[in-house]
Amino acid sequence: MIIRETEFLFDIIFMIELVKLKKTKGKGAFMNLSSNLKENIKNIEARLPVKESFDLISRKLFFGEIEAYMIFLDGFAKDMILLRMIQDLQNKNFEKISDFHKWIDSNIPYIEIDTFQDFDSMIQAVLSGATVIVVEGQSEGIIVDSRTYPARGPEEPELEKVTRGSRDGLVETIIFNTALIRRRIRDPKLVFEMKTVGKRTKTDVVISFIKDLADEALLETLRKKIDEIEIDSLVMAEKSLEELIIKKKWYNPMPQARFTERPDVAAAHLLEGHIVIIVDTSPSAIIVPATFFHFTQHSEDYYQNPAVGTYIRWVRFFSILISMVLTPLYLVMIYNQQNLPDFLLFMIPKEDASIPIFVQLFFLELGLDILRIASIHTPSALSTSLAIIGGLMLSSLAVDVGWVTKEAVLYMALVGIGTFANPSLEFALAVRMFRLVTLVLTGIFKTTGFMIGIIFMVVVISTTNSIGNVKYTWPLIPFNGKALSNVIFRRPILEIKRNKK
Repeated sequence: MIIRETEFLFDIIFMIELVKLKKTKGKGAFMNLSSNLKENIKNIEARLPVKESFDLISRKLFFGEIEAYMIFLDGFAKDMILLRMIQDLQNKNFEKISDFHKWIDSNIPYIEIDTFQDFDSMIQAVLSGATVIVVEGQSEGIIVDSRTYPARGPEEPELEKVTRGSRDGLVETIIFNTALIRRRIRDPKLVFEMKTVGKRTKTDVVISFIKDLADEALLETLRKKIDEIEIDSLVMAEKSLEELIIKKKWYNPMPQARFTERPDVAAAHLLEGHIVIIVDTSPSAIIVPATFFHFTQHSEDYYQNPAVGTYIRWVRFFSILISMVLTPLYLVMIYNQQNLPDFLLFMIPKEDASIPIFVQLFFLELGLDILRIASIHTPSALSTSLAIIGGLMLSSLAVDVGWVTKEAVLYMALVGIGTFANPSLEFALAVRMFRLVTLVLTGIFKTTGFMIGIIFMVVVISTTNSIGNVKYTWPLIPFNGKALSNVIFRRPILEIKRNKK
């Protein structure tokens, strides 16, 4: 059903690609087709590995007295469409073609047809999955959009699950992703602008925005940055593109763009004036600009009652705070236990371990990361067993043999829960890096090291800018009361709409 509903959109995106090809003509050295078919075939086979690559299918055809040559990629072509089109052409007795375009309009009934004059346009069309036909005596060729893509269904994303709401997610096929967003925003001002990145891969990249909502200066900046990319391929798809268009400092782990696999999240951000970048072969979309507070919100907040959504958001803020400072703060308290008030003395370990508390916390941090990495590489059927062995048995045994204290295990478990309560994996890992740096500084310099770590974290976050020079701490700095209240409280939709006016 999904394939049938969205199949016609392949035709739309193909026409966009053809327009893009036409716009590029004249910008480089293009070799045009000849009216001699044998010469054209020779040039095609010199540019494409027709005889070496098994999936490049080519054959000669005769439409009456007219000789033609067809080439396409196996696996992309719609066999029945090509079969019917060729049968129809071969059942007619053509002697010559006087007007090529009129001949195409009169004899090829397929909807998405275009012509080309140069070999570069032909090669990109073939490698994109189209079928190309070159005819004897004509210096133009025919491009037939007879392609289909291998694709999986839009399943719910693993990283952004909700208890209530839509269960569809972005997939690796770019046209499906644009369709999922278009289904939610039927606005004629919603634009999907196609570009190509990568000298070898020719990866399709779509910039999506709503004309009267998006920042034109930011749009122009993004277009310029993408056009100026000089790279062979986007190896890691959207992540590679994000690193190419957003300038980063090596010591700053904070994400400067938000990634989402949910079409409803992408649509909501488009309606707020953000720009969404979609890369073919990736189920994630890039949302820009993004600030610190964008990573603290989740779809779950809006699928619940405003009061419940506000409570969930506050709990999330608390969990993020715990994941930032709990273990370094606990270490400071142990170093300064003589100054603690009586009601906090319960946090001090009752039993001594054979390993210093700083080393315990440091290795528990590493152990938590090892467990996370191992769970990624573990088959789903065994992940529960890994959690039991790694999370319960090993920690219990470590306490029994005196390596770590029960309190250290407890607080590290709280930190782990707080980390995974964060809706953005990239943001959670950045917070984890800051926590580890602060823990090491605290272990070496004690209270002074803790203060240095906190100051370093605050300075890095406050001096970070998102793309387009948007302050990372907005709406706190610079202060915007209405926007900040919408971050702290999950307000009713009608009230948010009034605040925007």
